[in-house]
Order: sequence, then structure tokens, then C-alpha cells
Amino acid sequence: MNRPSRGTPTPLISRPRATHVALACALMSTTLPALAQTEPAASDTSANGSTLPSVRVSGKAEAQRSLAKPTTASRLGLSALETPASIEVLSGDTVRERGDTTVLEAASRATGIAMSGSPGNGGTGMSARGFNGHGSVMQLFDGTRLYVGAGTITFPFDPWSTERIEVLRGAASVIYGEGAIGGAINLVPKKPTRGPIQSEIRVAIGSDNARQLAIGSGGAIDERWSYRVDISHRATDGFMPRGDAESLAMGGALRLDVSPTLSFTLSRDEGHQQPQRYFGVPLIDGKLDDRNKHQNYNVDDAVLKYRDRWTRLDAQWTPRESVQLRNQLYHLDSRRHWRNAENYSWDAASGRVRQSSFLEIGHQQEQIGNRTDLRLSGALAGMQNQLSIGLELNHTRFTHINDSPYFSGTVAVDPFAPVVGQYRSAYAYTPRYRAKAETQALFIEDRLTVNEHWSVVAGLRHDHARLARTDLVTASSSFGKAFDYTSGRLGLVFAPSASQSAYVQIGRAVDPLGALLTTSAAQQQFDLTTGRQIELGYKQLLGERRGAWSVAAYRIEKNKILSRDPLNPNVQQQIGQQSSEGLEATLELALTDTLRLEANAARLRARFDDFQEIVGGSLVSRNGNTPTGVPETTANVWLRWNFLPAWTAAAGARHIGPRQVDTANTRQITSYTVADATLAWQAMPDLRLNLQVFNLFNRDYALSTSNSGNQWLLGRPRGFELAAHVRF
Repeated sequence: MNRPSRGTPTPLISRPRATHVALACALMSTTLPALAQTEPAASDTSANGSTLPSVRVSGKAEAQRSLAKPTTASRLGLSALETPASIEVLSGDTVRERGDTTVLEAASRATGIAMSGSPGNGGTGMSARGFNGHGSVMQLFDGTRLYVGAGTITFPFDPWSTERIEVLRGAASVIYGEGAIGGAINLVPKKPTRGPIQSEIRVAIGSDNARQLAIGSGGAIDERWSYRVDISHRATDGFMPRGDAESLAMGGALRLDVSPTLSFTLSRDEGHQQPQRYFGVPLIDGKLDDRNKHQNYNVDDAVLKYRDRWTRLDAQWTPRESVQLRNQLYHLDSRRHWRNAENYSWDAASGRVRQSSFLEIGHQQEQIGNRTDLRLSGALAGMQNQLSIGLELNHTRFTHINDSPYFSGTVAVDPFAPVVGQYRSAYAYTPRYRAKAETQALFIEDRLTVNEHWSVVAGLRHDHARLARTDLVTASSSFGKAFDYTSGRLGLVFAPSASQSAYVQIGRAVDPLGALLTTSAAQQQFDLTTGRQIELGYKQLLGERRGAWSVAAYRIEKNKILSRDPLNPNVQQQIGQQSSEGLEATLELALTDTLRLEANAARLRARFDDFQEIVGGSLVSRNGNTPTGVPETTANVWLRWNFLPAWTAAAGARHIGPRQVDTANTRQITSYTVADATLAWQAMPDLRLNLQVFNLFNRDYALSTSNSGNQWLLGRPRGFELAAHVRF
């Protein structure tokens, strides 16, 4: 079984207790008043020194900001209208108003994005355009990719400090490297601003004893220094026994404007998570049973802990309007630890549930890197031209710890009143292998504006990665491997006016077989998979700031996936192919001055084109079948109504279509639709009260499945949250 990422040999991850929050609050109560005494600047200054008005955009302006603002889908600083790709931007204010409690929840409201999170993948697995998992849907923090160790990413997770979430659908390898054939999701945190110091506090309580205390503050300290601090503590008892969870997210940034053209920003973000030690419930006689759907069959002494620390130093120099040099030096340290009984099966003969897959796994991962890019603009053959060229260096070290060979027995428990017992293992929890990856990448992107209507956008990226794996148990399994791969994108954009554009794009992407860091001795003979994409799209801002809409059609082919050799079924070769094709549409529309609609829908057809498996000793073709875990239909809708001057009501729904359980397509998980609703009262100019109801109709649904589809990880049942948000 392809295992996700895990923790460390010793419990290095400290528990995010309430004392941590108290300490952070005490620190802020001491420092913020002192900062507030400093006379702040009156305006917000952008990174290149230009003055921007300090405004909060909402309502009708939201769509305009989404399409007209530069995004990290291009290193040229292009807006979504100017970029030949499908881009969606979710503002942090929108995410928090909807009540999404995790980055995954928020991103899955974007077009064509579906959740496939589980404890094994850090709760952050996603599906996009027919491709599933961290090896095909990349996640980034502030424009920098998070390298995947053994299939797991655990950071970022709390949307409190989010400025915006950018979703780039389709092949993104030309921007970020291997592992983004389905798309890339980038969380941009709040950053220091040049405006006056503003602070905020959010306090929330909810069902299942859920609670949150969050604090944020930022602004100018003096003429050169500005800062941003965000802290969020969340906890819940959960909707099942031993379903408690707790997290603490902290972020801070300090910026120095040496001059109007030169700035430095030092940032530090840290996350501690103890998610629910819950791996779902088994189906009884092939069905979800009301008698056990809120049970927890994991062991009493289960462990699930993640700790992430991310430090960045950014420098930006803009000597003139046509020249900009940027550099980011970063360090990421992650610790992950699992100790659980992860599989539960219904035994019809005995009427019992059998626990199995007793696994203790840990990860220690360190990522150090530097990215430099130079952006130039000028004239080329009488036409306006923008050019970006850069270099990225990355060093990643990964240690995998476990207690294999794992306990192979099963333990029978009562399905409706389980006494789950303790964790079982016959072997020590020790490091088993170490991997080191060195990556160098050279990238270039160019936009040639032929005239006021036509432009050509092209990008090219070449990566050289060297992997060294040391097996700490069997030295003969140690090896070294080098990978060289090139990604590219070429797009043509036609803009009939400043408020609309049509585009066509072709691209080449690269994905790993699993994760580059965890390439095994058996996989070292293989290369990376390759993909090709063609996409057509149209985007338009509506007049009078009423909203925006877009539509896109695409086809993606992924080649060199592992398949059985038809002439020798015992041999695996990179001869397989998988493809997807689909349509996507988004709409943001101010129906009236008080009523706003946001909606999106995606329909795709994902297929194995060339894929053979061995079943019962015989070679079986899966050609024409749908890959597992991929919904071919997704849709989201959100309606916001300001029915009184100080009152806002909103409601939304998320729809996920059926997903296949196996490559034979003999079983599938049925579709589901989950509705949420909110009611907000602006009691005072600086005080907002919110009532949020999740899963309004109390729908039972599976976020993901395991154990051959016989075990469902259920989404939360109906619940509520009451929150107070104060600005000062």
C-alpha cells in the first residue's frame, strides 16, 4: 500500500496547549500598544515602492480584483486576464466569511477542485482535472512549493492568516516544477503593509465543544519598518469518541523599506497540529450503518501529530520601473508522527469489527532553498516585451521511521460499543531509510504584446534533480539517481477590450511516479511521467463592476505511467497512458445592489487509455475505466444577501459527483451535496457577530475511502459556530 507521510522517532512535536496561546496573547498585549504609539504612515506602499490606497474590497469589486490583480500563476506579474490559463482567486475575507476552517475546505470551493484528504496524506490531498493526490496537485505557500515526503503535506492548514488562495488549474510544471499536472494551489499569507496599525480578534464557540481564539495585527511602525502577526488556536472534542483535535498556527513578518526601491522581509510561520485520531468507520454488509457511523475504532493510545516551521527572507530591488530583482531564501522543517490501527473491517460471521494495519510511522523533513528571478520590460522589434528569468536551488533531506514488519494480526471489537485497546507492535520504531534530493532549476517566461489586442506568453523550465537514498536496514538497497526534465507552456491571448480575453494554450508537464523523495529501489529504473495539455478559455469582467465569468475547455494526456508488459505480465514498464478532458465555468455576479451570486461547475471525463493489471494471475486491461478517487462532476454555489444595512445572510452548497473505488470500476462512492448557511450582524463598526451552520441538512458523506472502499472517512455532521470578530 502506498503510505503517506509520518512523524519522528521521538515525540518532538509539542502539544499546542492553551498555555501557548496565553503566552502569545501576553506577548502581543505587551508589544502592540508600544507599536501603536508610533506614528504610522498614512498609505499602503506596494513592494516596489508605489503608493496604494488602503481599502477593503468586497461585494461587487471582488470579481474585478480576482481577474485584474497579478497572481503567482506567472512570474511576470500578469493578471488572470492576461495569463493564458485557468486561474481563480479566493480572498481571505471570503474564506473566513464562509466559515471554512481549513485551507483544504476553502480551496475545494474553487472550480473543479475536490477534497481527498485523509490522516495518511496529512488531510490535504486534492483532486483536479482528473488527477489525484500530492504528486499531481501541487501545494505552495507564498509562491514556493512544498516538496512532498512520502505523500504527505501538513502545512499550511489554518486560513486565519490568509490574504488569498490562488488556484491554477491544469499543468503548472513550467512555473513550479514536477508534480503539478492537475494544478497548483498557492496560499498567500497576510503581509506587512504601510498603512496605520490595525488589529483584530476573533473568538468562536460551536458544537462538539469547538472553540477558536485568533489574533492578528499589522501596519507601519515608522517610516521604514512594518510588521504583521497572526495567531490562531483551534480545538474541538469531535463528533465521535476520542475525536478531540487541537491546532496552533502562528505567523509573523517584519519588513524593512531601505529605500523606495529596496526592501527586505523576514517571515516566520509555524504550525502545530493534533488532528482527530480518526480513520473512518467500516461499512456493515456493504452499507453505512446509523448504529456505528459516529464510532471511532482507533486504539486508545493513538498518536497523530504534525509540526511545521517555515522561515523566509525576501529581498526585492526595483532600481527602475522596467527592472525588478527578487530573491527568496527559505528553510522548512517538518516533523510528523503516526501510531494507529488504521483499518477496520466488518466480519459478518462473528458480527464484530476487526482492527488491523497497526502502523507507527514518522517523518523528519528539512527543505532549504533559494530562488532568484529578474524581471525586465522594454521594447522588442517595436513591440512591448516582458521577460522573467530565474534560478532556483533546493536541498531536501528526508528520514523515514517505522516499526516494520508491522503487527500482522487483527483484533475483534464490538461494532457498537468498542473497547479498542492499545497499540500493538513486535518491533522497534527506528529510522529505516534516509533520502537526500538536490534540485537546480532554470526558468524563463516571456510576454510579447504584439498590439493592443494580441499577446504571446511563453515559458520554459528545466530541472536537474539528484536523489540519493540510503537504506538503513539493507545497505544493498541504497542507490543514487539523477532526473532531468523540461516543462513548457505556449499561449496566445486575444483581448478584444480591457475587460475580456480569450486564449489558447499548450503545455508540457512532468509528474513523479509517487514522490521524488521516496523513489524506491524498484522504481529507480523508471523515469518521471510526462503530460501534455491543450486548453482554450474565455474570461470577462462585466460592466458597472457587476462581476465576472469564465469558461475553459481542456484535454490532458499523461504518459509513461506504470503498466504490465502484455508480452510478459510479470514485468512493469512505463508504457501506460491516462487522460482527461473537460469543461469548467465560473460566475461571480451582483444580481442587485444587495444580492451577490458566486457559482462554478466542472464536468470531466477521466480515463485509462493504456493500463494493464494482473488479477488472479491473469493480465486484465483497464482501458476506458475511470481512475479511483476522481469525481467527474463538481459544482459550488454561494448566495450572499445584505437584506438590512447591518445584516447579511448567506448560503452555499458543495456538490461532489460519484468516485470509483477500484480500477475495475466495479464499485463507486455515491455523489453528495452539502449545504452551509451563515447569518452576520455588524453590531458596531468594529464588531461583527456571525452564526454559521455547517452541513445544514445533516448529510452523511465520505470525504475519502480506504480498505478497498469498505471504510469511509466521514465528513462532519450538522453543527454550528457562533463567533465575534473585533477590529481595533
